[in-house]
Order: sequence, then structure tokens, then C-alpha cells
Amino acid sequence: MEDILRAIVLGIVQGLSEFLPISSSGHLIVVRDLFGWQFTDNITFDVSLHVGTTVAVLGYFWREWLSMFRSVLLWATGNREHRVGEVYNEHIFGLIVLGSIPVAILGAAFESKIEDELRDPVIVGALLIAFSAVLLLADRVGRGQRSLLEASWVDALVIGGAQAISLAPGVSRSGITISAGLFRNFNRQDAARYSFLLSTPAIGGAALLKFTEAVRDGTLTDNLDQMLFGAAASAIVGWLAIAYLMRLVRTSSFAPFVVYRVLAGAFVVAYFAL
Repeated sequence: MEDILRAIVLGIVQGLSEFLPISSSGHLIVVRDLFGWQFTDNITFDVSLHVGTTVAVLGYFWREWLSMFRSVLLWATGNREHRVGEVYNEHIFGLIVLGSIPVAILGAAFESKIEDELRDPVIVGALLIAFSAVLLLADRVGRGQRSLLEASWVDALVIGGAQAISLAPGVSRSGITISAGLFRNFNRQDAARYSFLLSTPAIGGAALLKFTEAVRDGTLTDNLDQMLFGAAASAIVGWLAIAYLMRLVRTSSFAPFVVYRVLAGAFVVAYFAL
């Protein structure tokens, strides 16, 4: 029962911090080190957390993904009927494909190095503080005049490159990609929407990668109850976090998350350094 409760707590942490701009990987590292919460196989358990957040983002944006796939299918089969409105979906799908390239390349090249050298809580705390300044600056200087319909391949690669930086725990995938969108002068709603849509292949790819590792190690069937509860908590809380942030960006700034990152980062650095 204790392991299931720990799995639920970590699922909640994953669901919240994956989509709010506060770093999921960083929070999982800190929570595990603070309380000594280690499972028989952390890689296998992480599969469930990533599956949960993948379900959350697909569930929230399922209409947009369905529309995009439909439009791309019509284009691929040469069907030119009902083209009005389809161009936008094809455009967004292309932006997601382009934006996913940098993280795929850097993830394949440097994942093991990141796992070995950057999973120190002190580094996580320092990055929480450092990239809070990036989020604050983007929130202040972004003019918010552009929509996704105006986005170019340059925008996609810039924001995708920012997503690749978030491989370092403590940066925050959502935080850095939303910041990059604001720096490119997209409005807050579209910056957040593209960030979440772009996260779908990234999070799903991470889940698939960890799944293959678990299959290779023969640990996939271990602790299934913990995995199921962790995935469920991650999916439910992740969906709620997306819904909350999409409402927040219409009326409020990211200042509360900046303050939280600074305070949390300072605590983590002080606690683990001392």
C-alpha cells in the first residue's frame, strides 16, 4: 500500500510539473532524493508516468490532433475536396514535425550524458532559478502580435531547439518552449498551445524509449499496480494542469511560476548543498 501511495504522489508531481512551467524531471529527481523514494526499477516506473502525461495531452487536444491527421490524410491521398480550413491543420502539423527534430537529435546523442551528469539536485535547483529569469523576460518583452497561422519553419526550429534544452532537468519543457514562443512574439494562447502540441511527440517518444529499455531489461511486468496508479494520477492531474494553464494565459502573467521557481530552486540548492 505504501508503494502505491508513493506512486500516486509521483504521478501527481509528474502531471503537474510536466505541463506547468516548473520542470517535471527536476521535480521527480528532487522528490525522490528528498524522501528516498526509489522503486525496484525506476526506468520501468517512469514509463507509466510518461504514458500518463501522453494520455493527458492527447486527451485534451484530441480534436486538434484528429483534425490534423484528417487534413494530412486528405493531402497525402490527393483529395482536394473541402480544402477550406484544411491548410491551417496541415500547417500546424508541419510545424510540430519540424519542431520535434532538434529534441530527437540531441536526445539520441546526449541522453546518457545528461542522465549521468545533470541529475544532481543542486544542478536542478540552479537551473530552476536561472530559467525563471528567461520565463520572466519572455513574459515581459513578448509583443504577442502573432498567431500560429503566421508561424514559419524558422519559428518551429527555434521553439524546437528550445525544447531540446529542456532535456536538462530543471529547465522545464513547457516553460522554455512557451518562453521561446513569446520571444518570437506569438500571443500567449498560441505559444502555450504550440508548446503542448509539440510536447506530444516528445513525451510519447520518451515513453516509447523507456518502454523499450524496460522490455530489453525484462522488467516491464514488475510492479504493475504501482505503474497503473502512477499513470492514472499522472494522466488526470496532467489534463487538469493543461486546462488550468490554458485558462491562465488568457488573463494572467507567468509571474507566480517565476516566484515559485526561485523559491523552490533556492531551497533545493541550500538543502542539498549543505
